[in-house]
Amino acid sequence: MTGIVNTAQAAAWNGYEGEHWASNADRYDAVNGGFNGFLLDLVSAEDRVLDIGSGNGLLTRLAAARARTALGVDLSGPMLATARKRAAEVPNVTYEQGDVQVHPFPDGGFDLAVSRFGVMFFADPVAAFANVRRALRPGGRLAFLCMTALAGTDLGRVFGAMAPFLPQPTGPDGSGPTSFADPERTRAVLTEAGFEDVVSTRVEADQVWGRDVPDAARFIADWGPVRHHLGQVDEATAAKAVAALTEALQPFEHPDAVRLRGAAWLVTGRRS
Repeated sequence: MTGIVNTAQAAAWNGYEGEHWASNADRYDAVNGGFNGFLLDLVSAEDRVLDIGSGNGLLTRLAAARARTALGVDLSGPMLATARKRAAEVPNVTYEQGDVQVHPFPDGGFDLAVSRFGVMFFADPVAAFANVRRALRPGGRLAFLCMTALAGTDLGRVFGAMAPFLPQPTGPDGSGPTSFADPERTRAVLTEAGFEDVVSTRVEADQVWGRDVPDAARFIADWGPVRHHLGQVDEATAAKAVAALTEALQPFEHPDAVRLRGAAWLVTGRRS
């Protein structure tokens, strides 16, 4: 892997977090895959696509089916191993391990950069997006999905149930999974990085979290940030948090799955 500056995230995604996502690739795609179409609709046949934070690689492979080529870049060795295995029969897909903030992309080597929830954890987001801008040809396009604020969403209701017992995923400074929840901050970051015509559009999709409530509760409790916070409290408090999580999921159980309505920002921009 090339040089890394985002060392904390590299440690997480090459440790438990990345291993959990890799071993549960289909489950995470069931959570986030409903959003794929918002990005894939922007891919054209002649595009050279860059997938930022490509993870287990599903979006990269789907983009490649519509594009000239697709490259996925991610910090996570475990997830890239899964991505490469699943792309063995896809000739126009490649994957590279690297830190997008400093990765040596070819200047102007891509027409479109996309990301499905892979941009929220940059150590220096301006530097990362400036590097992505450099990788795009003049007039090249950027499109990514990021989380909205949790308040008022199904996921916010579920995490809110654990709030009396555990810290919330987003820090007081706005860092964490919802670091781009404020469209004005997003526009400021991308503008500073050299993008124009930045627009954030709210989109929604169903997210499948498990086959039933116990299954979904176990899966969420094993998700890296929740698992970390459960490990920071005593056993009784952790049990109360999991019980609250389980109860909060009950209204979302359907005959075939536990399904929440997810919300995201579809952010688009253009290199001048």
